[in-house]
Amino acid sequence: MPVYNKLVRDRIPEVIDNTGKQFSTRVLNDEEYIKELKNKSFEELKEYINANNDNDAIEELADLLEIIHSLAEYHGSSILEVEKVRQKKAEKRGGFKEKIFLIEVEDE
Repeated sequence: MPVYNKLVRDRIPEVIDNTGKQFSTRVLNDEEYIKELKNKSFEELKEYINANNDNDAIEELADLLEIIHSLAEYHGSSILEVEKVRQKKAEKRGGFKEKIFLIEVEDE
């Protein structure tokens, strides 16, 4: 039986159960949960980086967004509040749409 030892989406046990396969799970405590959410974010980011087409990229971005929702909730916030913070930062510092690549800045 393959060992995964990773955070999975809430309905994955149901999906596996529907196949008739045996499996085991456990509920993480808060410390484990935040650690595994962070690990999962890296996993999904790598999958996004390795996506070979737009459809796969969008699928992986959706996974990353789901993790961001969970992280925001863990930190006592919401995706709406994260979006407000993003908007304020974009107003103050801009976004990344202009594709500006900073090469160097003179020291004082």
